[in-house]
Order: sequence, then C-alpha cells, then structure tokens
Amino acid sequence: MPRATITLEGPEAAVVRRALSPEAGRDVPKARVAVGGSGRKVTITIEAEDTGALRAAVNSYLRWSDVAARVRGEVTA
Repeated sequence: MPRATITLEGPEAAVVRRALSPEAGRDVPKARVAVGGSGRKVTITIEAEDTGALRAAVNSYLRWSDVAARVRGEVTA
C-alpha cells in the first residue's frame, strides 16, 4: 500500500493541525489519513490503495495546509 508522510514546521503548525484534523476523520476515497504532531510541527500520514489515490490525497492535504497557513497569516497581520 503506497504511503506518504508530510512534515511541516513553523509558527502556523498548530493552526494547520486543527484545520486538517476534522478532514482526516472523513472518508477520503481509497485513502486513510492521520494528522499529528505537536508544537511547531504537524505530520500528515496518508496511506492509499494506489498511487493515483495517494497523489490526489497528497495534493489535497498540501493545498488545505497552505490555505490554513495563509489564513492564519492574514488574520495575524
């Protein structure tokens, strides 16, 4: 089963963790996702049935992470 682990570090990590955690509990087609970490680090682990599903899930979670981090940056600016 293909797997990817993404680790992001920075001041936005806690916000990204909180934003992604509800998504990790939902059924993503052909993939299982776990979000963890602490402090200035967030870890996203994705296991998928095939590489196509893995690519789709990685792209989605990276995009959502970026949006959460940008929103946090705008709110605190």
